[in-house]
Amino acid sequence: MSLYGMMRTSVSGMNAQANLLSTVGDNIANASTTGYKAASADFSSVMLQSETSSGGDYQSGAVKTSISYGVSTQGTLNYTSKTTTDLAIQGNGFFLVTDASGSSALTRAGDFTQDASTGNLVNGAGYNLMGYAIGSDGTVDTTSLVPVNIDNATVTSAVSTSATFSAALPSTATSSDDPLTTSLTAYDALGSERTVTLSMTKNATATTAGTTEWTVEATGDINPTPATFTLIFDSSGNLTNADAASAFSVGVTNSQDSTVTSPLTIDLSGMKQKDMDYTVLTSDIDGSAASVLSDISIDTDGTVYAVNDDGDQFAIFKIPLGYVTSPDNLTPITGNAYTANQESGSLQIGTADSGGLGSIVSGATEGSTVDTASELTTMIVSQRDYTANSKVFQTGTELLDVLMNLKR
Repeated sequence: MSLYGMMRTSVSGMNAQANLLSTVGDNIANASTTGYKAASADFSSVMLQSETSSGGDYQSGAVKTSISYGVSTQGTLNYTSKTTTDLAIQGNGFFLVTDASGSSALTRAGDFTQDASTGNLVNGAGYNLMGYAIGSDGTVDTTSLVPVNIDNATVTSAVSTSATFSAALPSTATSSDDPLTTSLTAYDALGSERTVTLSMTKNATATTAGTTEWTVEATGDINPTPATFTLIFDSSGNLTNADAASAFSVGVTNSQDSTVTSPLTIDLSGMKQKDMDYTVLTSDIDGSAASVLSDISIDTDGTVYAVNDDGDQFAIFKIPLGYVTSPDNLTPITGNAYTANQESGSLQIGTADSGGLGSIVSGATEGSTVDTASELTTMIVSQRDYTANSKVFQTGTELLDVLMNLKR
């Protein structure tokens, strides 16, 4: 083994320990950073061909350092007072975010707040949270990701699309009796109240022997009007055409333009005919009037709801999660974020709380995975090993001095 080889090996050892100390420094500095994943340095030997088996010289090698991040390690959830916008992921997956230039990234740092100028949800590193917009009809637009913006939900309303109505109709009624009526309050796209009145009249005759028929007539703020449907009851007073009755549909007119309608499906499949007075059993309808936003709530599956003063919820965004095959091989970038590469596998997008992806926890953030006590222990050991390598180098220089002095 040459003295120069010994010195080069010791320098390699000092460099390796310096790399380890660098990861320790980063880890300790980020011990309180939201969503931070601890870095670690792994060593492997680089061996040169030696001739020790034949009595020749031993050729010392070097130490190779590889840095890895425990990205897949789950951090402890820290519950906060920001119950609306602080988010954590319990399980697999990453938030999809973009920086100021529009570049995409992945992160577990869910310390989001509402940006004062844009209304977008932005985390502490300045990344915008991305999601899918949900229309007023509840349709999720999965064609493109957009910044999750809660300013746009300051005024909310929901158009009525479905209703359920059931009643017990008196079997003793006759065709000459006055219609039995009930009104439903629907809402158009403006959040205006629209009235749909259901009138039920017993038919004089039935088309099928052994059955009784009633005509349901819908009037009010609908177009065209009236809309009718025939209920057919057997001798026990049960509907024989319940499937068709579940899909009775009318067009609710817009308060500003009566030629514009929105479809409202009224489920009448629960209607009965009994020997009793007319009794409404069920009268439910969706939709809501225009109102001012009072709160935001986020479900475990990533659905963002706007909540009004009446407690009604309106889905406005869907927060998806990104995932890769090998998250520990993601490329770390500034801001406690990551990008996919060939080693990590390509980015895929899924729904939180399903398909093996984690659930979104509102009002919490994921803590750093750094164990400070363990890092301090590593630092002590690394300092000792660095010193030992420096002693090898110092010994080599002293031996070179001996060689130089032989000439004297």
